[in-house]
Amino acid sequence: MQPIDSSTCLPVDLDRAVLVGRVWRGAPHHGPALVAVRDGQVVDISRSVALMADLLDRDDRLELARHAPGEALGAATDWLARSLDPQAEERLLAPCDLQAIKACGVTFAVSLLERVIEEQAGGDAGKARDIRASLQALIGDDLSRIRPGSPEAEALREELSRRGAWSQYMEVGIGPDAEVFSKSQPMSAVGFGACVGLHPQSQWNNPEPEIVLAVNARRQVVGASLGNDVNLRDIEGRSALLLGKAKDNNGSCAIGPFIRLFDEHFDLDTVRQAEVGLTIDGADDGFRLQGHSHMREISRDPQNLVEQTCGEHHQYPDGFMLFLGTMFSPIQDRGEAGAGFTHHLGDRVSIATPSLGTLVNEVRHSTAIAPWQFGVRALYRNLGERGLLPR
Repeated sequence: MQPIDSSTCLPVDLDRAVLVGRVWRGAPHHGPALVAVRDGQVVDISRSVALMADLLDRDDRLELARHAPGEALGAATDWLARSLDPQAEERLLAPCDLQAIKACGVTFAVSLLERVIEEQAGGDAGKARDIRASLQALIGDDLSRIRPGSPEAEALREELSRRGAWSQYMEVGIGPDAEVFSKSQPMSAVGFGACVGLHPQSQWNNPEPEIVLAVNARRQVVGASLGNDVNLRDIEGRSALLLGKAKDNNGSCAIGPFIRLFDEHFDLDTVRQAEVGLTIDGADDGFRLQGHSHMREISRDPQNLVEQTCGEHHQYPDGFMLFLGTMFSPIQDRGEAGAGFTHHLGDRVSIATPSLGTLVNEVRHSTAIAPWQFGVRALYRNLGERGLLPR
């Protein structure tokens, strides 16, 4: 594998991007710090605001990110490079802290087709190719023209039901209600350079490169980041009721490298037009896979997904991060013909879009990476010891 150039992991318009994040500081601090990136430098602004959830709730968040007094910690490129070293103590963390971590599924036509294939294959990768061909012959692969919940969607539902091909994934793909699930717990996401974890039972799995919205407690979308919604296709394919086991494991959620705050240069319309790239580099077989996910092809508008997640029916007092879904479902064979793609241990996954930079992680078993031990209680204990608890 080629080494990562950390300068390519930042937004192409870094000079005007308002980036905020979290880092782990070493001695004498030994704890997380809220940071902003200014002129390419990482600045600790924890003395002004210590929690990302609090910053995102502030009306003056842009002013704080740009001008709050703080301690310069060095170049952002150096922090990115250091974070790729598994032995480094000081490193980037996932940029969120107390926020719930939610995810939307089946928001693209291609991913809808692949979820139906997983279900009908019962989690058996070897059956997927034939099922894919038969489904494409029946319904085609251009479902993006169908608006979920529309009369056209209802007509397709009736036709597929008549043919015995209706699916619970079709229901959330083109029905009125989106799939929104809990991807991970507050404080459990890993950041840039960390290892992501696969449950060791899984033999058929893949990354899911996504844009992740940062939504505050007032339901305002205030920024965005990149994320990897690690997916265990065989486990979810056995039963949708195994979604928790397929989606929520140690290291199964990566977000980063930073949150870019919405301003006059970057907003939800930028997200709507984004193209998210994915590169997988194998450590043991020279394998390389590249793909792209075009946000303009999403079947539900990002704002609609936010509104389906929160509202009078459900509040998030600490805000939430929302994965928007992906159109990327890799089917390129890796090894046995017809078996499709699955991860090998040591794979490097790079998820990128020009306005947000690149999220890089290495794939390991969830049982072989560092256990999650620093949760909400540890965070508050640490902030208290350092005199940073919010008043």
